[in-house]
Amino acid sequence: MADNNNADETGAAGDESKQSLDLESKMKIKLNKDNFNEWYPDVIELANLSDKRYPVKGMNVWTPYGWKLMLNIDTAIRHELDSTGHGEVCFPLLIPKTEFAKEAEHIKGFDDQVYWVTRSGATELDIPLLLRPTSETAMYPIFALWIRSHSDLPLKTYQIVNTFRYETKQTRSFIRIREIHFFEAHTCHSDFEDAEAQIQEDLEIMRNLGKKLCLPYLATRRPDWDKFAGAFYTIGIDCVMPNGRVLQLASIHQYKENFSSAYGIEFEDADGSKKYVHQTTYGMSERLVGAVVGVHGDNQGLKQPPEIAPIQIVIVPILTKTARTEVLDKCNEVLKSLQEHGYSVHLDLRDIRPGNKYYDWELKGVPLRIELGPRDLKNQSIVLVRRDTGGKETLAWNDLLDGVDKTLKSVAESLYTGAQQLMDKFIKRFDDLQEAASWTGIIHAGWCGDQDCGLEMEEYLDRNILGVPIDSKDFSGSCLQCGKPTNLEIYIAKTY
Repeated sequence: MADNNNADETGAAGDESKQSLDLESKMKIKLNKDNFNEWYPDVIELANLSDKRYPVKGMNVWTPYGWKLMLNIDTAIRHELDSTGHGEVCFPLLIPKTEFAKEAEHIKGFDDQVYWVTRSGATELDIPLLLRPTSETAMYPIFALWIRSHSDLPLKTYQIVNTFRYETKQTRSFIRIREIHFFEAHTCHSDFEDAEAQIQEDLEIMRNLGKKLCLPYLATRRPDWDKFAGAFYTIGIDCVMPNGRVLQLASIHQYKENFSSAYGIEFEDADGSKKYVHQTTYGMSERLVGAVVGVHGDNQGLKQPPEIAPIQIVIVPILTKTARTEVLDKCNEVLKSLQEHGYSVHLDLRDIRPGNKYYDWELKGVPLRIELGPRDLKNQSIVLVRRDTGGKETLAWNDLLDGVDKTLKSVAESLYTGAQQLMDKFIKRFDDLQEAASWTGIIHAGWCGDQDCGLEMEEYLDRNILGVPIDSKDFSGSCLQCGKPTNLEIYIAKTY
């Protein structure tokens, strides 16, 4: 069921959801990833990651399976932030208009997306409140109270909360919604150099997270007209989806003193002078789930990266009347052994055919399936089936733990390699504007750096300049728009 463009503001479309279908009915539905715009919402519903039937458009319900996937990603994020000295906080949802208005450029960037609370019951509020679209204007008045001296710096905080933005474009699960599961790190530093070091740490955190999600990406410095409202500069993190469009996974912002001067976040330096702090932020959202779904999945359903999969291993017993008890006993033994070694494992005891179970767990993207029946008991062996390739391997019981560990690592490597090949396929170098216009993927080209030239290029190509790659070096070419020689390289693409 493709996303509905005509659903009104009070709810999603009224057509029947695939989430209400039984397994036999789901098995008759054929997925076709070549038609990505239909495949994407279909696979989310069939795998039961999210339910969009909540009666407020763009505010979806997290199902248990989808929420577990999100929580596992949150755990990976928390591990990275906690290990780099960040402290987790939780700020209130509501922001007074008076605080939001202090940073004029910031409110200009969000004023048409804000949800306002203007009364309590029948009583008009003296100061209107808004649901946070992001938390700079909620946090920074408090940071001004927390920070007094250079000994209070650096201040490194993060929170994982819901944010709200009135999205006017077509909503799409995990990609474009109105209530967003959001990670945001906010830091304060004594000077620009220390803030720059924080941005390098953020990029390292992103590299580690990308490996766990098996997602390669492009990191680019956005052009000035596309930077975050109030930022000195913005770095965007983008992956490519199977239709050639890019999806922004994360953004990192260098604020310098732009916010601290507006909110009075200053400190007394060692020499007794008063200075404003330099600030950075780092944001990610449930778009990480959308990328995992879109990049890794196939016509059989999802493919979950082992490190963040809700279920890493599913055990499917092959039962017969003569060996039922023995097979189940061995399955429970395997289950206990794998759980004791830290794996997330499920034993499927549903009273349906094994083939139906295989279909269901392939649809849900479980990285590894274990099959165990009477023949395996006799041979003291076990069968491993990989979700990524469908490959099968028979192991002796004594080799189970080592075999599972090696196989899951191999699955992760395979998913990352496949995602890298997808991205490489969609990146192409162009020196001619008209030729570039016919390309469906990411355009790699030169740019003279002039804003008018860049905007003209975007208009002609009907796509966005992602920016200059942060690892750019040794580029030589000409501006795709005006033809002037340049050593500035950019990526250009259609975006979500």
